[in-house]
Amino acid sequence: MASIGWAEILICLFVVLLLFGANKLPDLARSMGRSARIFKSEVKEMKNDGTPEQPAQQHEIESAAAQETRSAAHDADFWERPENQSRS
Repeated sequence: MASIGWAEILICLFVVLLLFGANKLPDLARSMGRSARIFKSEVKEMKNDGTPEQPAQQHEIESAAAQETRSAAHDADFWERPENQSRS
């Protein structure tokens, strides 16, 4: 089985750019990052499902949730600013 080289990666990136367009790529990357974060937390939660949680773990979960809420609010505010609006 052959490995993936630079040429194949560039072709894939070009196809993604054609399919989604340059304006949608930041939103696509952001949503993929959020999905990966959620998946990681769910896997971690499944591993810890049978064991009681420690207070330190609960604090980490609460601080991560608060950070994500702040990040989501900042992202929403970012796209509402006039300089970040599309110029169509």
